[in-house]
Amino acid sequence: MTSNRYPYLLSPGKIGTMDLKNRIAVTAMGVSLSEDDGTVGDQIIAYHEEQAKGGVGLIICGVAGVGWPVGAVALGQTAISDDKFIPGLKRLTDAVHKHGAKIATQLHFGGLVAGYSFQRWGHPLWAPGYPPVPKQNISEFFTMDELAGMAGFKMPEIKVLEQADIDQLVDMFAQGARRAKEAGFDGIEIHAGHGYILSSFISPYTNQRTDQYGGSRENRMRLPLEVIAAIREQVGPDYPLWIKLDGKEVGKPGGIQVEDAIEHARMVEAAGVDAITITSYHDTGVGKLHSESNIPHLESWNLPETARIKAAVKIPVIGSGRIEAEVGDATIGKGEADFIAMGRKLLADPHLPNKLLMGMPDKVRPCVYCYTCVSAIYNGQAARCAVNPELSFEFKAPALPATNAKHVAVIGGGPGGMESARRLSALGHKVTLIEKSDRLGGTLRFASLAYEPNERLLNWLRQEVEEADVTLRLSTEATPDLLRSLGVDEVIVATGAIRGMPAIPGGDLPHVFSGDDMRRMMLGESSEELKRKTGLFTRIATKVGAATGATANLALVRKATHTWMPLGDNIAIIGGELVGVELAEFLTERGRRVNVIEEAPRLGKGLTLVRRMRILSELAEHGVGLHGGASDIAIQAGTVTFTDSQGNKQTVAADNVIVAMGAAGDLTLADNLKAAGFTVHAIGDATGVGYIEGAMHGALAAVKAVAGTAA
Repeated sequence: MTSNRYPYLLSPGKIGTMDLKNRIAVTAMGVSLSEDDGTVGDQIIAYHEEQAKGGVGLIICGVAGVGWPVGAVALGQTAISDDKFIPGLKRLTDAVHKHGAKIATQLHFGGLVAGYSFQRWGHPLWAPGYPPVPKQNISEFFTMDELAGMAGFKMPEIKVLEQADIDQLVDMFAQGARRAKEAGFDGIEIHAGHGYILSSFISPYTNQRTDQYGGSRENRMRLPLEVIAAIREQVGPDYPLWIKLDGKEVGKPGGIQVEDAIEHARMVEAAGVDAITITSYHDTGVGKLHSESNIPHLESWNLPETARIKAAVKIPVIGSGRIEAEVGDATIGKGEADFIAMGRKLLADPHLPNKLLMGMPDKVRPCVYCYTCVSAIYNGQAARCAVNPELSFEFKAPALPATNAKHVAVIGGGPGGMESARRLSALGHKVTLIEKSDRLGGTLRFASLAYEPNERLLNWLRQEVEEADVTLRLSTEATPDLLRSLGVDEVIVATGAIRGMPAIPGGDLPHVFSGDDMRRMMLGESSEELKRKTGLFTRIATKVGAATGATANLALVRKATHTWMPLGDNIAIIGGELVGVELAEFLTERGRRVNVIEEAPRLGKGLTLVRRMRILSELAEHGVGLHGGASDIAIQAGTVTFTDSQGNKQTVAADNVIVAMGAAGDLTLADNLKAAGFTVHAIGDATGVGYIEGAMHGALAAVKAVAGTAA
């Protein structure tokens, strides 16, 4: 079956002489999956091959270093700086071509962003000049564990480029292009955005030169135009070549604005490129802005600039920046872009194009925009995905389809349990999913209220389980006798964490709520303890519970809790890890004045770095008190007192107190079932709090353990 729901997005397209079967591109991303010596190996080949199998029209490989290791921005970066790299690159293009996709490489040189090159090899950062002083020290957002990983960090040296260096740089790009063509790539994208070397020359914010490469727009564009000309000389006039440009710079006074970008686009079009990718960049010294440009938190972030640039040029324009499929299709239909480049969506589900083509958009595994992928790279690791545990591990042996089907009991209907059940069913095993409450979701239901993108994952998992051949037993306690009566062969325990109330002076006062109290309150689940704590709860449970049945509409719940949540105006949250911080966001949006009090020196543990930088910044902007390094915490009627990190006594108003700490893994059931003779696999928060990523990755590991893996 072929879908006509996306007539523009799924229509054929053309960039120069390159024909494409649809208008979806994998945007160029550094994923740190090449070998340590820069060569392309099995891991990154399998990663891109999976995207080709998924039906995408064009794959743009990210950040191929033309000067590698000089100019490298991360570990595992692909190199294209020597002919010795061509054979590995040829293996990659051959693998992708087998599945009908086209593949381009992105030529890249890090410049001011090449801190990895300096820290590892001591190479100074190539730049047009000395950059402005950062406005903020973003290391303030790192947890202590993350800071420990930065031990030995040195302030980079700057190499201000002279003419001989510029000539060498132009030749690096030209020779990289020659190698790309020899390796079988179908086209080339020149990276001239994101603060890298060409971008830093284009931007008046970072280019203060007074020679022929600085000052006027013509001078600042001289280097990228020289690169285009040198590449054209190497690859010829008919080879597909395009460039990535910043449509705007965020947080950089006097930096690139859309009016500048329009002129830049006209200049590169006249220089002979076949298309332009529109992106944006930011001041890297401001934490929140790391999710407000090239990896935006706001949907369709770059489309206004894309539309204006599209209207100014005749060559194709590629849009990017958190674009939903429906929006992308409409954007192309309106003539405001020609192609849509997707990043995180295709990490979460590389088979998105085929699912759209088959008329099954609801089968697409949703990205929850948690920034696990990019935060891993910020912390010196390869990319990974919270919702797609196979990302970066496509080269590993898959779980085997059942030849002798097992009967597997999955205990716990949260994300780990649902993911385990659907995967086992797809492999042909008999699955019974046992959940002690009356609906699926576990703590993901609570997380979906605090952070809306989580609801997309919740709905997708529920749908997957409903459509799978899974026997569902709700409102059921899993016991050894029950499992014996079912005749199960193996058991997966995904029962989640326990959330006790830690010993805090005043923790037994009636205005104090535990994390479990909040979960029940927000989901409309009755509790004698909650009824005791607030006479309003019966009314809330009636109002909210109506919206939280087996087919929960969490949008209605959010609306209901805005009015009916029985909390005062001033809220103190004790515990500043993921749950406490997201609760603070949730309550601040509902008009409460919030203070978050955390014993650890830094808040936000459990949140990925890029998401943490954004949410903590926004909380501070909204007046939320963020108190790390607190001690001697005590609760009284109407207040919470503590000693701050400077040793000063502090008191904050608190009509209600929420204790968002005390969660811990709980293997009691798993251990009891093992003692009763069952083969047990414990996953998710039952083994220690790992949130969505821990649940989804643990599910895959358990399924492989049950099903076995290919040799």
